[in-house]
Parts: sequence; structure tokens; C-alpha cells
Amino acid sequence: MSPRVLLFTGKGGVGKTTAAAATATLAARRGLKTLVVSTDTAHSLADALAVEPGEIAPGLHLHQVDTQKSLERHWGELQQYAKGVLGELGLDEITSEEITVLPGAEELIALLELREHAREGRWDVIVVDCAPTAETLRLLALPEALDWHVSRLLPVGRKLMRLVSPFVRSVAHVSAPGEEVMSAGERLHRGLMEVRELLTGDHASVRLVFTPESVVLAEARRTLTSLSLYGYRVDAVIANRVFPSGGADEWRAQWAAAQTRLLGEAEQSFAPLPIHVVPYLPAEPVGTDALASVGEAMYGDSDPFAAHAVEPPLRLSADELVLALPGADRGDVDLARKGDELIVTAGPYRRILALPTALARRKISGAALRDGVLRVGFSPGSESAS
Repeated sequence: MSPRVLLFTGKGGVGKTTAAAATATLAARRGLKTLVVSTDTAHSLADALAVEPGEIAPGLHLHQVDTQKSLERHWGELQQYAKGVLGELGLDEITSEEITVLPGAEELIALLELREHAREGRWDVIVVDCAPTAETLRLLALPEALDWHVSRLLPVGRKLMRLVSPFVRSVAHVSAPGEEVMSAGERLHRGLMEVRELLTGDHASVRLVFTPESVVLAEARRTLTSLSLYGYRVDAVIANRVFPSGGADEWRAQWAAAQTRLLGEAEQSFAPLPIHVVPYLPAEPVGTDALASVGEAMYGDSDPFAAHAVEPPLRLSADELVLALPGADRGDVDLARKGDELIVTAGPYRRILALPTALARRKISGAALRDGVLRVGFSPGSESAS
């Protein structure tokens, strides 16, 4: 059985790591075998839990990515080839090794290791502390974007390399990538697509963390739209650092009033998603006991580990494509058709959707965005017949 996978993200500084750690601690205390991992290179999870990676409490394990070892295991052929080429160009071994640890590799490897953990059959719950929203969106969009390029370029690249390999060594004096390098690239591609399948599947969901501030709430709204655009399901929103309204002095009373207003806006923006409120605590919650208390306050009587009931954002029928874009305005959404692909843009983010054969042959008969749902209709006749 697949584990329940919960991803936490939000604007930097809103407390997403605390929310993730509190959720993981609560899961373990309820008897669920729980793994908590991070795709954030800051590795603040260990600081919040005040422990080193490993089994940190009964049923609770913290995993931290070892970039160098994982690089060698996941795509050692690619790294060795790159190091070899750089060596042939005259760079020393230490320099070439540093260069071949690519920017973003750590986050990428964290996703690949997440897939391996989910396959183990060892965990009931896997909690993922993601990077701040912009980095998370780029990371979650990567598998599908890479698939679009690889599916078109890799077959051509294989043929091209067979043709030009004899000339690369003689002209450029560097080695051309061999079959093992191309195969490593294909394995990486397959692995990332399996990660996407895991994270967009029925057992995974995202939880958005925000603080009741205008700028933070605006970003959380955009993030909800963007996550849905890329096919990821959000099942809850967490409002952190909320001032209690009673018995406050004038300064805190003003903050409480402003937060109450913004929480009202959030309820409208995120409906029908539940909003779990975490009060502003008198001290930073560090350690499993403090985090378990935060988890209890955050979720109350609800079951945060139950299966979600959120429909997939993208749904296809015989004559219509439906894509949920909650919070999107008509002016933010653009639609374009290119061959058998539909290009959907929502704000600064874009997704290229490969249409199934039944729809790819048809012309678009109309498109409309209403109540946060984009509906694209297709005419009965084929595009070539028109």
C-alpha cells in the first residue's frame, strides 16, 4: 500500500518547516510509521527537531540528503562523463568535481530519494518540508517539463551521437557521450516521471502555510493556482502565528483585528479547503514534545492523515478538457494551441499539455474560465477536416 505523502510549502519565513515537523511528530505519536524529509537545502528540519538525522523518536525518522553519494548512485555515469570531459579540457580533478555538482542537484535528488522511500513499503506517512514556494514550483514543474524535452530530443540525440561521435574526438579533442551516459539520462528521466506520478497521485497532497499578512496571503493564493496548473492537489491551508483576540493590549488588539480580517479573506479565497489555525506561541517550538503540541493545536479533532477527497485538477472527457485554476482571474490566464499541444499560462507559470489522440485531432470550439475552472471544448469534427 502506498504511504500518505504530505508536502508543505509557503513563502519563506512563514513557518512551513515547523508545520511539517509538527505534522510528522503527531503522526508518529498516533502510531504511524513516519518519515520526514526535506527538499530545502537549508536543512532546517534537524534544527526544528533539535536532533541529528536517523530515528529521532519511536516511529519517527528524519532523512537528510547526502548530495555527493546520491549523485554517484543516481547518475554516476553522467557525472563521470562530465568530469572526464572537463579533465580533458585541462581542469584538475577537484575543480571538475565541484563543477559537476550542478545547481539544484540536491533538490532533484531529494525527489528521487522520495520515490525510493515510497517504494520501500516501510512508511505509513511521508512528510516533505519543501523549499519556499518559488523554488518548489520550479522543482515540481521540472519532471513534466523535462519529459516534454526528452521525449522529443532524446531519440534524435541518440541518432545524432552515433553519427558525430567519430568526429567529436578528432575535432574537439573531447570524448563523446557513450551508450551508458545516454542510458543514465533516460533513467533519470524515468525516475522524475515516477516522482511526478507519485506526487500527483491519490495518496499525495500539498499543504500551504501562510501567516495572516496581505503580501503573504497574496502569494499563497497565486501558489494555489500554480500548483493546480501543474496538477498537484492542495488539501488544506495552515494559518500560522495567529494572535489570540481576547485580553490583548492596544498593539496586539490591532494586530488581532487585522489578522481576523485577513483570515476572513483567506476563507473565501481557499474555500472549500479547510484552514487550520496555529496560534502565535510565546516561544519557538523546538523538539518533539513542543512540536507534538503544535500538531494537536493545528489539526484539532480532524484527521490530518486520512485520504484526501480532492479531485485531480486536470480532467478529460470525450469532448472537453477541464482544468481547475482556483483563484485565477480571466486576465491572468492565456490559452494557445500548437499542433497536438495545449499551452496554458496562469500568471508567470506555463504548462504544456499533450492532448490525447481523440482531442488532438479536433479544433477548439470554445474556452471559458468560470469560478476558478477552465473549460476547453472541442468540436466534433477533426482539425484536418476543417
